[in-house]
Amino acid sequence: MTKAMAPLQISSGHSCDFWAHKRLLTMDDVTLWPVAMQSSRYRRTAKLIRRSDPELYHITLVLPGSGRLQVAEGDRRSVSSVHDLYILDSSRPFDVEVAEEHELAVGIGVEIPRVHFPHATGRAMGGLLGQRLAGQEGFGALLSHFLAHLVSRKAAHQPSDIPRLKQILLDLVTGLVARELDIASSLSAETTRRHKFLLMRSFIQQNHHDPELTPRTVAAAHFISPRQLHRLFEDEGITAAAYIRSLRLAQARRRLADPALIGSSVQTIAQRCGYTSAAHFSRSFSAAYGMAPREYRDLVHRQRTAAERPARRLSSPEDRDRCPAEPPRAAGGRSGSTAWR
Repeated sequence: MTKAMAPLQISSGHSCDFWAHKRLLTMDDVTLWPVAMQSSRYRRTAKLIRRSDPELYHITLVLPGSGRLQVAEGDRRSVSSVHDLYILDSSRPFDVEVAEEHELAVGIGVEIPRVHFPHATGRAMGGLLGQRLAGQEGFGALLSHFLAHLVSRKAAHQPSDIPRLKQILLDLVTGLVARELDIASSLSAETTRRHKFLLMRSFIQQNHHDPELTPRTVAAAHFISPRQLHRLFEDEGITAAAYIRSLRLAQARRRLADPALIGSSVQTIAQRCGYTSAAHFSRSFSAAYGMAPREYRDLVHRQRTAAERPARRLSSPEDRDRCPAEPPRAAGGRSGSTAWR
């Protein structure tokens, strides 16, 4: 915990058999740490602050599987449950404890240097620290989804992605803080634009399966003009219509390749991905992937069947003598993966 955040007093009723699982992920000077542990208590005292203070804002997202967390900051007391967020300051005393001894603490911790919050004064932030913040609406929901994505073991990011991922994270946290402190008017024009774009993108991701979803309906849902929506997406190098189309096609492609959906017709899959016309879906899919939906499904099925076919078993010494010295070569000169027994 000292390496992840700052020195803390830690205690637990499970001192004889306490267990915890934790990972550290760093993005320059920002640290994320998904954690699961037995019930415990974490206190940052004035004495510890005088000894060492990294001047960080700490954010916790409470995940499913966690018990309720009792958070004390100054005279404020609050209880955070699953999907809630709260913010603490490493320069101020706090006390966090799992409410029930038999429950776990499961969540994602985030440490961000205070220098990344230029518009949030210490006095203003003081009114926000330790409060329960909703993680299922507005910027809280966007931040929660993004944190879950970042710590997912399935997230395939390269080191070169870190600066952009860090900037998105800071934008979302800044938006959440600004909303809570009502200081949105003091944000830069670029930060405000990013916030709007992230909101539009999240809305489309959640509703792209709706056949009524169009750039016009997205704009209307957020009380902006279609022209304003177009400018937001244009700055990101794509149009809103193209983004909607790409999400629908990607979802359809995943469903066509899913063996669990082999009994669903192509038309049914198209409808579930927001298409009302089978012909339009077929043309769009062919333009994007170079083959018709049915051809793609058949190809994936054949490839899967071939991959699952058991290797040929050699039954005699003569057969074994005929084995090549090396595995067969695949196209392009690479070694194949055929197993010889």
